Amino acid sequence: MQTGSFRKHAVARAVGALVLALGATQALGTGFQLNEQSGSGLGNAFAAGAAATDDVSAMWSNPAALAQFPKTQGAAVLNIITPSIKFRNEASLPATNQPLGGDGGDAGGFNFVPNMYVSVPINQQWTFGLGINVPFGLTTEYDDGWLGRYQSLKSEIQTININPAIAWKVTPQFAVGVGINYQQLKATLTNDVNYSAALLQAAGTAGIPPGSPTFNAIAGATPGLDSKATIDGSDWAWGWNIGLAWDATPQLRLGLSYRSEISYTVNGNINFENPSLPPTPPPLTGTIAALAAGVNGQALYGRGVSSDIKLPEIANISMFYRVNNRWDVMADAQYTGWSSIPELKFISSSPPALPAVPLNWDDSWKFAVGANYKVSDQWKARFGVAFDQTPVTNDPTVRLPDSDRWWLTVGSEYKLDKHWKFDGGLAYIFADSPSFNQNQGSTAANGLVNGTYDASVWILAMQATYTF
Repeated sequence: MQTGSFRKHAVARAVGALVLALGATQALGTGFQLNEQSGSGLGNAFAAGAAATDDVSAMWSNPAALAQFPKTQGAAVLNIITPSIKFRNEASLPATNQPLGGDGGDAGGFNFVPNMYVSVPINQQWTFGLGINVPFGLTTEYDDGWLGRYQSLKSEIQTININPAIAWKVTPQFAVGVGINYQQLKATLTNDVNYSAALLQAAGTAGIPPGSPTFNAIAGATPGLDSKATIDGSDWAWGWNIGLAWDATPQLRLGLSYRSEISYTVNGNINFENPSLPPTPPPLTGTIAALAAGVNGQALYGRGVSSDIKLPEIANISMFYRVNNRWDVMADAQYTGWSSIPELKFISSSPPALPAVPLNWDDSWKFAVGANYKVSDQWKARFGVAFDQTPVTNDPTVRLPDSDRWWLTVGSEYKLDKHWKFDGGLAYIFADSPSFNQNQGSTAANGLVNGTYDASVWILAMQATYTF
């Protein structure tokens, strides 16, 4: 059997689709960038942004906010995020020698996102803060055997960001803050690989002509075989952030903040769970076993990969205005520079090279407006609405479908005493219905996913803040 050509092309098609999906899942602004960093901010759809000073959780949006806390303060936040992602098939096609499969069920699920913050005043001008949070994440998981199983089964992204910062109150009205970020990214991604098609491709490369009796007999004896592929990758990387806050008048506060790009070299391993061969007629047993040995040893085998991925810069400009003793209004514009990832390129630990995939994503914007109503000295109500623009300009990935979306939020604050404050927020996010016509490079190997998605998200945030 001639294995050189088979090795070159089968790896690029069967394995390349999997490893390239790692970058596809990494590069989702609206998709898996988590704005949910504050329980108090969620009720306003984070409209105060870089101008917020409700509590120490504001340091994520702007480190200069630390200058507003003359006493030591700590905050713990828990976000419960429940996306619903349901595919509706229209004209999908099965892969070679495979059944089409189902619609995948609901690919969303429960996601718990914690955040912790603390501020410690050094003197009247300087304040230190530390935030530990999850700026990127979420999980999608489809049912086994669904029609897009060769594009995605499970995608799990986890990050941990450690952000020490310091603020300087230059004047009573103006403050500057800077911070550094040490961030870990971990990814686990799975999908099926069309093992039946890989056997037929190996047969053709070995000199068994497609359409010949032997080729057809191999196809008839090995339908519906799948290999499950898993990739795990991780890296730690450094970034920085800076912010300005200005009380222009006693009623008006303006804020500006910036978070740098963070460059990762994600190192990972691919592992495969290849299927057992079904019983076959004796004349075919040796041939199919030889083809399977070539597939297992030269295409669908464990190996290492690495990729340089640069997560985007983020900038906010915000305003907070106190209308009177009861009402506050606020607005925020957030820019995310997703063009930092023009393509996905992975380096394999062994030949052949894996193909690069162009993305051509655009930079995106999120616009939010909100209001507070002070019910009493203890209670405050919050309201917000936001428009979140997708960076995707071409077909979105089934690993995490992405489109423009709207936020509708409400929240409340309760001050128990001079030490304790409790916040809650609830958000409903609904998205446009993105259309898909995706074959991950080959309809024969991976099938065609053609249809639309219905996507929405509920978010519940709870926060406890203690001032010493």
